[in-house]
This record gives sequence, C-alpha cells and structure tokens, in this order.
Amino acid sequence: MRGLSSLCRSSWLSRTRREAPFSILCSNTLCTDNSDGVQSSRIKIFDRHFRRKQLDRAAWLMRSKDSFVDTVAENLLDRLEDCKKTFPTALCLGGSLEAVRRLLRGRGAIERLIIMSTSHDMVKLCRDAEHGVQSENIETSFMVGDEEFLPVKESSLDLVISCLGLHWTNDLPGAMIQSRLALKPDGLFLAAILGGETLKELRIACTVAQMEREGGISPRISPLAQVRDAGNLLTRAGFSLPGVDVDEFVVRYPSALDLVEHLRAMGETNALLQRNTILKRETALATAAIYDSMFAAEDGTIPATFQVIYMTGWRDHPSQQRAKRRGSATVSFQDIQKQFGSES
Repeated sequence: MRGLSSLCRSSWLSRTRREAPFSILCSNTLCTDNSDGVQSSRIKIFDRHFRRKQLDRAAWLMRSKDSFVDTVAENLLDRLEDCKKTFPTALCLGGSLEAVRRLLRGRGAIERLIIMSTSHDMVKLCRDAEHGVQSENIETSFMVGDEEFLPVKESSLDLVISCLGLHWTNDLPGAMIQSRLALKPDGLFLAAILGGETLKELRIACTVAQMEREGGISPRISPLAQVRDAGNLLTRAGFSLPGVDVDEFVVRYPSALDLVEHLRAMGETNALLQRNTILKRETALATAAIYDSMFAAEDGTIPATFQVIYMTGWRDHPSQQRAKRRGSATVSFQDIQKQFGSES
C-alpha cells in the first residue's frame, strides 16, 4: 500500500496522454526566500513534513464524495463561469484536488491541467480517479511539488486554483506571490482557505478540557487567517482587482469523535511545528463531553463551523480597469450637489 513512498517525492511527474513534459515546468522554483541556496521560510509555523504525512493518510481515508469539500470546490469553480475569458493552461493546488478535477466539467475552457500536491499518495489518488472523470478534452499531468516553492516557469499559466490548501503554508504571502509570478498577464488566481472562525466550538471545548484536566492549555488547532486579512494578502502579493467573499458552513456530526475522523479524512488535523504530540485519554474524553454538553442539539448531534474565505486576483494587464489618476476629475462634488440637491 505504501510502496510509492520509496519514489523520489521532489520530481515525480506522470502524464495521462503524452510522455513529453510540459514546457512550463522547470527545475528552478519561484521561491521568494532562497537566500544562501536554502529553500526555507523565515517563519516556521507548520511542520510541512508532517503535513505531507497527513495528506498521505487522507488519501487512504478520503471519502469518495465529501459533501462539504464538494460544496467548497463547486463554489470556487463557479467563479470561472463569471469570466468570459478562457484559461487554456491551469495549475491546481491544495488538499481537495480530486474534488476540483471531478467537478471541473469544462469550466474555464481548460486545455492543459497540472495537478500538484506535496503528497505522493494524494497525487496517485488523483491519477487513479482520472479514469472515472467524464470524457473531457483536457491534457492532465500529475506532479509532486510544494506550494511554497512552485516548480513552474514565470508567466506560463493562465489560471491557478488552490482549494483548501494554502492555509497550511508557512509563508502565505510568499506562496501567493509565486502564484502571481507563475501567471501570464491577465491570468487568474482562485483560492479557498479556511478562516479564523473555523472549528470555534472545538477550540472552546479543547480549552476548557485542558484547563480542567491539565491546568493549562497547549495549541491543538492551527491558527487561521481572518477575513480582514484576506484582502491585504491579495494586495500584498501584487494582484489586481482583488476580491474576497466568505461562506460559513455548519456541519453536524453524531459526536466529537466523528468530527475528528472527518478532519483526518480531509487532512485538516493539527500540523503545528510546536504541537504537543501527546493527548491524554482523559483530556480527549473530557473534550468530547464538554463539546456535547455545550453545543449538542436536541437530536443529539453536534455542530462544527467551517468558515471558508474565497480569494480572487488577477495578474496585472493594461486591459484591466484602473482607477483614474488623482486630480484628473472634470466634475467637482460641489457641482454634483448643486445638480441633485443636498441630502439634508
């Protein structure tokens, strides 16, 4: 089952139709922090090696059709239907690759698609699932690579899609800058990440249980970006026409243990670098009991909130709408007020 783990994880590439590699792939990355030849983020929050193991496990636990993941992927891909522009070459990143590929259904007029993950087993899952996808004239490649160090040539893509993956990067602005550099002028960046209100019920239950049983708290749930930060991230990464919107989903589970199993199947459990690797049994049971006592519904189910932040940005192009130069107005607000009257 784990035989693939012996293969090289940094440069494995497979094709579904042709053997020649895409010309957009390159050995040098677009890394924004590559001083002294060492590819590492300045700030280490997440354990990327452990994150890859999480995705390896999720590849075997993942449900064939997860209603939450499918809804997020569908909402993200719906944005392609609002664009008259076509996107011949696309790169798909993140933890929900299989759902994005299955639900693409010709949107965006994509002709060549690269599916990339840090997990070898996740890439294999997507490659095996490719045979069950409805017949589409899409030339698909599968590659093991890291979102923090994109192995893609500059200005080589028309579209970058990331569904539920970028919130695990140590340098989120840097990863978004690399995505922008990989896009051609007027290329589109689409991303969905989990927001700061995600699993707020579980955070409360964990905190109370640890205070009661251990006399203190340790980080059990990864930090996530707030909605107010998303627009700043797009602007900081240099995207034009940035757009941000939010969805909040409440998923109900029979128990807290079922919630944890679902998080494992999605690859969304704790991957903090300084996480406490030991969870006492009594603390886990206390967390489940507190969760049930504080949030359970009349039917016995418990709610779990997932906040999803959708981000849209374009690489700069002369044809895009732009704000007028300061002082270039030909009509003053005083003239407008005289014409239409004062509100008071």
